Amino acid sequence: MPPEQPVTPMNPTHRDDRPVVPRVRRPRPEPDAAARAHPAACTKRLVRAVLVGIAVILTGVFAVAFWLNPYDADGQPRRMATHTQLGMPPCNFVALTGKPCPSCGMTTSFALLVRGDVSASLKANWVGSILCVLWAVALVWAIASAVWGKMLGIAPGYAEMVFTILVGGVLVLMISRWVVVLLQD
Repeated sequence: MPPEQPVTPMNPTHRDDRPVVPRVRRPRPEPDAAARAHPAACTKRLVRAVLVGIAVILTGVFAVAFWLNPYDADGQPRRMATHTQLGMPPCNFVALTGKPCPSCGMTTSFALLVRGDVSASLKANWVGSILCVLWAVALVWAIASAVWGKMLGIAPGYAEMVFTILVGGVLVLMISRWVVVLLQD
């Protein structure tokens, strides 16, 4: 019996004398437009769902603000503590220090502004009034964006930056207002 020789291109036979067929890589077919669009369609549905969720949450916030009574028994607008109607305890910061916290009066401000009492809303917490207006705009934007299926007015990839800037701006306003209130007392 002759010694076995390795299978090479020069010796294309195997043990059983069949020729070795070289493997040919076939190119993958290009995905059609529907297959390429699938991830984009999933992303669009997710964006719509998130926008609808934002709109539902903001609608709930405004519904609660309408439900709350921001006036005391004499019909005078409150300055804070409207949130206690929701079963929440009074502000611990006020209880411990006698001074308002940065968010004291925000719930009252919302409840007054949705009733059209702008001056009382600004007196309760002017940052809360600004936030209420921003959220009203955000509610309309979320609904319109959900209808169009994309975040209107925000370039793709910049939503996180826009959100961070808005939240940072509101926090700076809250702390600024708080410092002014503390210095006045």
